[in-house]
Amino acid sequence: MPDGSSTSNAGSATKLDVSSREAEGSRAARRLRRSGSVPGVLYGGNDEPVTFAVEARELRLALAAGSAVLDVSIDGAKASPVVLKDIQRHPVRGDTVHVDFLRVRLDRPIQALVPLELQGIDDSPGVKEGGILEQITREVNIEALPTAIPPAVVHEVSEMQIGDTLMLSSVSPPSGVILLDDPEETVVATLTPPRLQAEAEAELEAETELVGEEGAPAEEAEAGAAEGDSGGAGEGASEE
Repeated sequence: MPDGSSTSNAGSATKLDVSSREAEGSRAARRLRRSGSVPGVLYGGNDEPVTFAVEARELRLALAAGSAVLDVSIDGAKASPVVLKDIQRHPVRGDTVHVDFLRVRLDRPIQALVPLELQGIDDSPGVKEGGILEQITREVNIEALPTAIPPAVVHEVSEMQIGDTLMLSSVSPPSGVILLDDPEETVVATLTPPRLQAEAEAELEAETELVGEEGAPAEEAEAGAAEGDSGGAGEGASEE
């Protein structure tokens, strides 16, 4: 197979050459993987699904190029714009074992799931004070033209304070990108007080309350004992 994967100039897609194959089941797919190729399926458009094989190295380079759209050529034919629909990896090694591509039209928006990246975490006042920033939402659903799909939606959190909660409504997507998740219900991140300090303070408060509750009866018992001793001494003196 020719070396068809290359990073194109800005504004264009990454080229990827693949070879058509017969859908022969899992045994044939395992043979492909052992030979250094990855099985896949191309869907969408007005054409029938096409099963293909692509060299694992070329696929890895094409996906690493960071382009949302790939120009996929099957058996040297004219390339078609596609986006990555699904990728399956080996649970232990992490190798790609299957890939699905979706044919797209560059003039029609599509929906996609992209990473949500937070920048400036270490610079936020809350983190500098020892607070814990926990990212709740790591991926967001978006709608955009295929050529406008970003590798990630990025948000700056360098101003977050302890006690702050970041909602999706505060995240501004890139131009041409629409966020599809509920902006008022989706929690992106929280910045909470230091866990160890908070837990230590809670334990100290609990111990203080416990000592206070146990101390009152003890003091009363000691006072009662003192009264009994003084009373007994008085009675003995009168008897004498």
